[in-house]
Amino acid sequence: MHIELTSRVAIVTGGANGIGVATARRLAASGAHVVIWDRVPDAGARVVAELTDAGHRALFIATDVTNRASVEAAVAQTVAACGGIDVLINNAGITRDAQLVKVKDGAASGGMSEADFDAVIDVNLKGVFNCTQAVVPYLVQRGGGRIVNASSVVALNGNFGQTNYVATKAGVIGMTKVWARELGKRGITVNAVAPGFIATEMTAKMPAAALEGMQAHTPVGRLGSPEDVANAYCFLVSDQAAFINGAVLTVDGGLVIGT
Repeated sequence: MHIELTSRVAIVTGGANGIGVATARRLAASGAHVVIWDRVPDAGARVVAELTDAGHRALFIATDVTNRASVEAAVAQTVAACGGIDVLINNAGITRDAQLVKVKDGAASGGMSEADFDAVIDVNLKGVFNCTQAVVPYLVQRGGGRIVNASSVVALNGNFGQTNYVATKAGVIGMTKVWARELGKRGITVNAVAPGFIATEMTAKMPAAALEGMQAHTPVGRLGSPEDVANAYCFLVSDQAAFINGAVLTVDGGLVIGT
């Protein structure tokens, strides 16, 4: 399917690494003016250099999605440089995994810290709220737009040791459905993508046995690639997806039915 995004200005949060980089490349290849919001300037600059060297339009803005002032400054800089905003992909996310509580000899011996719980909530949930609320007025000015939020298959089934992460990704699905109702009449569609096990730098650090287990539970017999998720993002922001709103697209190789 040919996707044409030549006239679109597309923000990708967390666009300097992993799935974000693949998404920036995919959007740029479809003609979008890609704006990367990330907290890692060196990595962001490298991605922008790669895209511009290939003849694409790209911009990096150092942004902390948990900080409303930083987000608002990034919005202002994006609009000043690009003339407006058409697409927001809320891709930024972190993990801080731990069991809820560990019990030994009848007493708590450890568990998820409040700091780790709060950190994941701030980036994965509040960050999506901050960016979306700040960008929506500019989508309205354009007469419509596209918002895609990063959820996860763990939001649908839970996952051991990920109370904070699962809570945020389930929350993202809830917000997606609310915003689809609120913003659809403005010509803005809001959808979510729920990846399964994706081969990124994070999963590459996992033990081989764990990776083999992931593949064994995935009916297609492999981990997903960042490009698999990027393709889903790109489709949902395209004209071909104009009547898709409030949906959760799983990109998991059938993992949900395979568990």
